[in-house]
Amino acid sequence: MAVEPQFPSGTDSPQAYAGGLLPATRRALMHRVAVGQAEGRAPSLVAAVVRDGQPVWTGSQSMVEGHAPDADTQYRIGSITKTFVAVLVMRLRDEGRLELTDPVGRHLPVVDGAAGVTVGQLLAHTSGLASETPGPWWERTPGELRPELADVLGPEPAKLQPGRHYHYSNPGYALLGAVVERLRGMPWGEALAAEVLEPLGMDRTTLLPHQPAAGGFAVHPWADVMVPEAVQETGRMAPAGQLWSTAADLSRWAAFLAAGRDGVLSAGTLEEMRLPAAPPSAVDPDGGYGLGLQLARRNGRQLAGHTGSMPGFLAALWISEEDGIGAVTLANCTSGLAIGGVAADLLAIAADAEPAFPAPWRPDPDLDPALVDLAGPWYWGTSGHALRVRPGGELHLAPLTGQGRGSRFHVEPDGTWTGREGYYAGETLRVVRRADGSVSHLDLGSFVFTREPYDPSAPVPGGFPGWR
Repeated sequence: MAVEPQFPSGTDSPQAYAGGLLPATRRALMHRVAVGQAEGRAPSLVAAVVRDGQPVWTGSQSMVEGHAPDADTQYRIGSITKTFVAVLVMRLRDEGRLELTDPVGRHLPVVDGAAGVTVGQLLAHTSGLASETPGPWWERTPGELRPELADVLGPEPAKLQPGRHYHYSNPGYALLGAVVERLRGMPWGEALAAEVLEPLGMDRTTLLPHQPAAGGFAVHPWADVMVPEAVQETGRMAPAGQLWSTAADLSRWAAFLAAGRDGVLSAGTLEEMRLPAAPPSAVDPDGGYGLGLQLARRNGRQLAGHTGSMPGFLAALWISEEDGIGAVTLANCTSGLAIGGVAADLLAIAADAEPAFPAPWRPDPDLDPALVDLAGPWYWGTSGHALRVRPGGELHLAPLTGQGRGSRFHVEPDGTWTGREGYYAGETLRVVRRADGSVSHLDLGSFVFTREPYDPSAPVPGGFPGWR
């Protein structure tokens, strides 16, 4: 029977620190926002930090003394919009309405030069399609100038061979939005509101601004003057960067991207979206892209999320799954502020100052004794591995030396396990038993793991005469 630990009166426990952040942490976060706004010369900057799915801090700095925006003020979020579109696409995938390997021409009228690229390639920016639309500049012109998908793609949309390169494509997300519309039978924005925003309580995330909303500005790069930027509705290109949101709503989005939500998208699918799906870039070896999510390594942490920009606005959202922390930053300037760096720094400040408490260890009262028999050392040839049993019947196989192939394995209904990462991702792990029911060996994609190095009693291919 599980025994709850007892804390003497006056003794700290992890629960004593649940809720907000410590004063020193809050000051450090606010200092980073103030430095970012001043050095980036942004009219305003608003930020938020989320921990364990809950907002724990918001702060803002403005050029107008005593009139800073708050967490309910809308800003345009640019390409963070793509994360919302990707969630809609993955919902369709999970429902069986499409596959990531489907050519987009299966779901849309054939468009010359783009019909053969796959849904997955569009999500990961490996389709080889052009980065931008044919002129004029789509972010600064009315969307009605491009009423059809052909107008978005132009006569020669393919720039690189599909699947071979990471090549960011805004028109690619216009295609994904059109796929959602065709399969749902409604505009993608309506599908987003009904399927995602309403269940998550994100009523301040909209296609068009609703007051209070920040105005966007262009700040002169060499002089302290600024002018308002015009805001355009982007029409067919809206799935690439149309949305407006708030720090409060994006805090909810960060929590969702980290853990999922029943009825919206599962944690397992979001974990899949966070895995690298595009080849690494020589320009940014610490970056990457999953299925609709930017990946980055900043301050020694692996982050997932997205940055965004539109005329007059910059935005960033990062989450660290390991730390259970997310950060959001929103500014109303066209350029000049390294918005993604500010968000990454805020996340690091909170994580370093107040690292997460691990869940307390407890014995598993429901653990299958047969799994306990599998735990311990195993050998692939002469290479030693440790097999550990995790909560829920998952297994973790890793080299004893720390060098080599390892993976977590998810339990399947048929009693096998499927690799979740690395070399063994998608591969099946089976327990092979002798006639008397005892374990002979583990079979992992035809690799034989035995209890002793080259166990002579196990069916090692080629045989083994025993140690001499």
